Amino acid sequence: MFPIIYSERFLERDNGRFHPERRERLTAIIEAINATNWADRIRWNAPTPVDRREVLPWIQQAHAQDYINLVRQIAQEGGGMLDMDTLVCPQSYEIALLAVSAWLDGVDRALNDNSPVFVLARPPGHHAERKMGMGFCLFSNAAIAAEYALTQPNIDRVAILDWDVHHGNGTQHITESNPRIAYCSLHQSPGYPYTGRSEERGMHENVLNIPLSPRSTLTEYQTAFEGQVIPFLQNFQPDLLVVSAGYDANRDDPLSGMDLQPQDYGVFTRLILPLTHRIVFGLEGGYDLPSLGQSVVATIESCLTVSYSKRQEAGGRGKKGKP
Repeated sequence: MFPIIYSERFLERDNGRFHPERRERLTAIIEAINATNWADRIRWNAPTPVDRREVLPWIQQAHAQDYINLVRQIAQEGGGMLDMDTLVCPQSYEIALLAVSAWLDGVDRALNDNSPVFVLARPPGHHAERKMGMGFCLFSNAAIAAEYALTQPNIDRVAILDWDVHHGNGTQHITESNPRIAYCSLHQSPGYPYTGRSEERGMHENVLNIPLSPRSTLTEYQTAFEGQVIPFLQNFQPDLLVVSAGYDANRDDPLSGMDLQPQDYGVFTRLILPLTHRIVFGLEGGYDLPSLGQSVVATIESCLTVSYSKRQEAGGRGKKGKP
């Protein structure tokens, strides 16, 4: 069974009718998954409620207390804007806490099961810097998850792979000083947030930025994966891989100029699965609903296919079905 961590509470964040980061993103993914012939192999898990887990101390490791207080205050006062793109609605603070809890659950699940997990949560997080939220993001979910993972037994190094079309400026900003975390981003350049130069290597040679030209296809991405991403991650030898899984490099996405197809994310997934069994995929961007749903399907399907192949090699039942 493949675990997905999800709560209907993630649908409650309301950015307004015409905002691209909307609740329908999650429902489109769920509908796409339920339409597959392997939907019965999904194990849906609710995230740990925030009254049963101390989430705030982990957020405080990544973000300044003044910024955390600001997000909470804006929500309590009925909502407002952090910037022209990033809205805080009355429910945003509590939902953002629950999203962080879901990412932490993803780490726990991946480590306990020694297998991949998908965190289907919003708001996204990779643009949120230590003292500032931006780009639809409130708290830096991937960075927080990586820091949390490093406190778990036998976890010495965590890598973050960000294949969202936009550079994860927040993730890099928070993690680049930690030699136990590696950050790798493939992103459209030029493009929002206009960060992520290839010359940026982190404070410990632990950052790899791969700017890609607009209209890049699977050919350019696969060349980058095979020639740069995989060697970088192999050299780092992570005990856990966190994937900032944005799906906005699709050809039909309204917020990018790339030329990927949904099935291409299955290729990315198959390329990274040999690195480690412990992978946390967490949703970031992706705003064309059909492409988004099919891209997540391609990601999970690749995980299921590889898992099935390994069972066959190990002398398993040799036929499809629930594990």
